[in-house]
Amino acid sequence: MLSRVADSVFWGYRYIERAENVARFVDVSQSMSLGGVPQWAPLVYASGDEQLFQEHYKAYDAESVLQFLLFDERNTNSILTCLIRARENARTIREVLSVSLWESINRFYLRVREAARNPDPILQNPANFLERVKRHSHEVIGVTEATMSHGEAWNFAQIGRLIERADKTSRILDVKYFILLPEVAQVGSTLDVLQWSALLESTSALHTYRKRFGRISPRNVAEFLILDPDFPRSMRSCVNGIQASLKQITGNNLSCPSEQLCEELNLRLQRVSIHDIIQVGMHEFIDSFQQSLNAIGAAIYHGFFEIPTSGATQSQQ
Repeated sequence: MLSRVADSVFWGYRYIERAENVARFVDVSQSMSLGGVPQWAPLVYASGDEQLFQEHYKAYDAESVLQFLLFDERNTNSILTCLIRARENARTIREVLSVSLWESINRFYLRVREAARNPDPILQNPANFLERVKRHSHEVIGVTEATMSHGEAWNFAQIGRLIERADKTSRILDVKYFILLPEVAQVGSTLDVLQWSALLESTSALHTYRKRFGRISPRNVAEFLILDPDFPRSMRSCVNGIQASLKQITGNNLSCPSEQLCEELNLRLQRVSIHDIIQVGMHEFIDSFQQSLNAIGAAIYHGFFEIPTSGATQSQQ
């Protein structure tokens, strides 16, 4: 497969997953705000875009943060920007996409672009729009599963999607602890069950969690979202999926740097316990996990996308 094609598939699906996860971020913040706790600034902090936000907005109020995260094209992580980039990546690789898959991605983009033209009703009540974003993302993934051959292109799509998903699951958990448990010493204290339920709901995990654990507790929620090997949005499950797709691409070549790094992270997640994580500190553990994910992403770029001539494939963010 050409480096250009692999790069576009990887990033196209990463942007689609990012758009969905921004919607999930905002959705859980909306739910948490029902308790009267301001939740807007941490959303911007978690994405690392506070400097850009402060350049263009005066305050971390609901309308400003929603505009920034949903529709601001100056923000590379806004839902609209993600869909613009996902569609552009898909357009350049039409030859590897089915007609129905291209139409699904294009329809997703057009619906978000249309919403951005009249944002005021959505900024006042974003719930329906956020739900539509999540459903459109699920449609794209479903059409991908049903119509794309499960070869190299599909595996690069999986890797891009799961790296993004693992990163955002870790960030949404970190945001929760940042808001309600700013100090490591407070981990394990009594928290509002409604807010932890909102966190689980934002990752579509509430029903599955209740079947396994029953009563909601911060410790069990963290364990489930970090270490559960079967739930598709847990950090461990995502890393498992990344490793499986890398093996399909490389032929289980353990000398491949990206596969080595993924194997190391996977083993770490298999061996660590929630007790160990709390001892280290939730924020510290998640920060280390995100650094490992970034290292895997960089190794994938250098191993598969970089062109070793006068230049390299353009880095996407």
